[in-house]
Amino acid sequence: MRIPLPAALVLAASMLVVPPAQAAGHPFQDPGLPLEQRVDDLLGRLTLGEKLGLLHQSQPAIPRLGIGYHKNGTEALHGVAWSNHRDDGWNQKFAAGTIFPQAVGLASTWDPELIRRVGSAVGDEVRGHNAVDPVLWGLQVWAPVVDLLRDPRSGRNEEGYSEDPLLTGAISTAYGKGLQGDDPFYLKTAPVLKHYLAYNNETDRSLTSSNLTPKLKHEYYEPAFKAAVSADAATGVMASYNLVNGRPNHVNPDLNTVVRSWTDKTLYNVSDAWGPHALTDLEEYYDTKPEAFAAVLKAGLDSYTIDNSDGGPMVQHLTAALDQGLITEADVDRAVRNVLSIRTRLGHFDPDGGPYKKITKDVIDSAAHRKLNRETAGKAAVLLRNSGVLPLTAPKSAAVVGPLAGKVYRDWYSGQLPYQVTPLDGIKERVGDVTTSPGLERVALKHLESGGYVTATGTGPDDNAALTDTAPTAASQWDLTDWTDGVSTLRNAGNGRLLGGDWRSLDTDDADPDGWYVSQQFALERQPDGAYLIRYAGFETVESWFALPDPYVGVAADGTLGLAPKAQAARFAKEVVSDGVAEAAARAAEAEVAVVVVGSHPFVAGREFHDRDDLRLGEGQRRLIEAVREANPRTVVVLETSYPVIVDAPTLLWTTHAGPETGHAVADVLFGDVNPGGRLTQTWPASDDLPDILDYDLTKTGMTYLYGNDRPLYAFGHGLSYTSFGYQGLKVRGDQVSVKVTNTGDVRGDEVVQLYTHQRRSRFTRPVKQLRGFQRVTLDPGESRTVTFTVKRSDLAVWDHTRSTWAVEQATHDVLVGSSSDRIRRRATLRVRGETIPVRDLGRTTRAMDFDDYRGVTFADETKAAGEAVAGSEGDWISFTRASYGSRFTAGVASVSGGAVEVRSGSPAGRLLATAQVPATGGIYQWGTASATLRAGKGDLYLVFKGDLRIRDLSFTG
Repeated sequence: MRIPLPAALVLAASMLVVPPAQAAGHPFQDPGLPLEQRVDDLLGRLTLGEKLGLLHQSQPAIPRLGIGYHKNGTEALHGVAWSNHRDDGWNQKFAAGTIFPQAVGLASTWDPELIRRVGSAVGDEVRGHNAVDPVLWGLQVWAPVVDLLRDPRSGRNEEGYSEDPLLTGAISTAYGKGLQGDDPFYLKTAPVLKHYLAYNNETDRSLTSSNLTPKLKHEYYEPAFKAAVSADAATGVMASYNLVNGRPNHVNPDLNTVVRSWTDKTLYNVSDAWGPHALTDLEEYYDTKPEAFAAVLKAGLDSYTIDNSDGGPMVQHLTAALDQGLITEADVDRAVRNVLSIRTRLGHFDPDGGPYKKITKDVIDSAAHRKLNRETAGKAAVLLRNSGVLPLTAPKSAAVVGPLAGKVYRDWYSGQLPYQVTPLDGIKERVGDVTTSPGLERVALKHLESGGYVTATGTGPDDNAALTDTAPTAASQWDLTDWTDGVSTLRNAGNGRLLGGDWRSLDTDDADPDGWYVSQQFALERQPDGAYLIRYAGFETVESWFALPDPYVGVAADGTLGLAPKAQAARFAKEVVSDGVAEAAARAAEAEVAVVVVGSHPFVAGREFHDRDDLRLGEGQRRLIEAVREANPRTVVVLETSYPVIVDAPTLLWTTHAGPETGHAVADVLFGDVNPGGRLTQTWPASDDLPDILDYDLTKTGMTYLYGNDRPLYAFGHGLSYTSFGYQGLKVRGDQVSVKVTNTGDVRGDEVVQLYTHQRRSRFTRPVKQLRGFQRVTLDPGESRTVTFTVKRSDLAVWDHTRSTWAVEQATHDVLVGSSSDRIRRRATLRVRGETIPVRDLGRTTRAMDFDDYRGVTFADETKAAGEAVAGSEGDWISFTRASYGSRFTAGVASVSGGAVEVRSGSPAGRLLATAQVPATGGIYQWGTASATLRAGKGDLYLVFKGDLRIRDLSFTG
């Protein structure tokens, strides 16, 4: 999340800009000196107050040293985005740069080299904007987003790349490399990876804890970040809003230890917006700001993204922390070194600004970038199904219908679109006779009690919608768009504006869903008697502000509309004034081919701060698809979404919201100029009956292709082509896997060759299959190519939680090569020499978190600074299997009221071996000891919780 800087504060900051020095007057300004010497020199010249100022997102100029103002945090997820603009309140004026396809679309290319080129173009445009105004457009960029797409309902699905850590790591590395440029020392931009760690839900995002077993943390959640950092494709990470195992990520000690261990380069880690304040104001993890801000610094964050451009409060809190002995100036210096190191590499202290300073505004939305954008959007498109209609061959007429046929939308993390080529535009360039219809119902909403109709009274914020009309007019007619998740928008036929709520009343003052407060979202809920209630599905804070946990549209005594509890919800009849579905079907019946363009709106029903409840495409859009298909069998459905949805059609092309070149890219694929080669980067479930979105244990939920056994709607890696490919001669020799791939069709095309492995037997739970490599290859008809992958022995290591180490097991692996995770074309076996995991030795001290299985427990913080523990209540348990154990059981425990731990054999209800009484220790961070005696032996042990308590570690000695 980024909150825009208020105009007055931005203006104040701009007045502090200092031009770079024209000659090297101090060692820190001398490009010929080593980085460390330059940083040491500058650090030694700074006052304590100046050092503290450099820890803020908005860093003031230091005129006496010729140092200019610097702002962290240019959003650059798929182009220069909204956080970098002059802001007049909430009236945002966007910089019109190149907007590439959404991140999930970039990854759908499975083409790291292409994505490196995209990242380089975005990096150029960041520099171009910085040349225009260095106050608004800083050079530390907050991209890419590396959060794994573990659950397709997550609101920020559009921002991530993939549910797979290897693919995510490869695309992140490519994008990051492009952003930072090719110079061995200087940085074009300084990319920061978002969001560390295990952040894949927006529901209560700052209050929920992602429970991670050590195995999944090491094998699944960390590797994508590690890949980019270890490849020096990033200069830091951003902490995420959530907690992990009971501790807020803004004070996650791994930021300073694990993350920094992945590279020998300096990292500059940052907070997310408002994150440090959340530690006291929302999470209540610390009692005071100085305590919280000190903990943030000591955990490994070097920048506070708080209070917009006002660093004063941060300086005040850190100064208090110094006075109270919570941190030392050495702690401050450590973080400031990281700041100065990256700023030096950005050229901030060079007399000429460094080699990338020559980039000017001419690169912004250049012709070359537009061409690259069109290429990328075309390569990202995924052909999900094809009945033979595609590719289209010079139809004389076409009906292009649907709510997205004539629209291109930006998303929350994109800038303003500099131009738009809609699917309708793209098809019109190729077909002479094109008709269109949005395919929407136009409805009137009649209040059943009074007989009045919901009527727009104007376009101002105080022009409250009311029950004015007694018969439908244009002002009381609404174009209804069912998007996804049962959420709709209502656009007034008279003034063209959307019905929205401002937490006092309803009005029509907005042209589109936009901004942070998306209040134009409603759900029409049909009642058993045919009446409708209208649920407000907009900005969620209305629940806390007005104590309306389930707000609905109600009617005031004066006939104006507002929000009310469900019990006071108004009842409406939905009258269809004109049936856009029938109109679209009629146009399709008269055309040679029909193209139905449906999907999601990037600001509606799924976006930052809003998870989805289900995966369904809107009912109105589903009806449109069926009606058009029935009218014209030669129907192509183009699905444009930011996430998986449940929809099917005989011919179905998927694209994410792909920016201003969407229409060209769609037409390029439909007409065969581009043979679709995009592949899905996440599983599309066949049902929205999914596990709790807050359950991060994939081994138990079966989420993602790695652990899922259910047949999906579309599998990870799925995508079709206009040609066919054959696979022959799979060979496994040492660490090399090779296969010959042949284009067996009639046209040139791209195949994404995917390599998976499956370990047949293991001491541990292993994935059903796991991606080990991929290559996108282009082949002419009849052309063959041998594709070779390298799979090192170490790549097959598993995290051995019984010994807290990586291990390669003696095992046989299935080697699987194919065109998707569910379409394996060739198989082989690989026998790996490794070790047999020994029997667990519980005679030594074992962390409770290193259990083999569990039920009911949560994972908790041992202290606020470091360490993890297992928290449980009556009947919860953890197990340690295939273990040897002694006769003396001892556990480190904490409990407010006391309890007991039962040691049982074989199962949670098995033979009771011992009971250890847990004393009341006085608090969850106050640790004591519980012990008991039993007969030594071997087997499976279960520790069953009796009462509320935590276990830190345990041993069975003797």
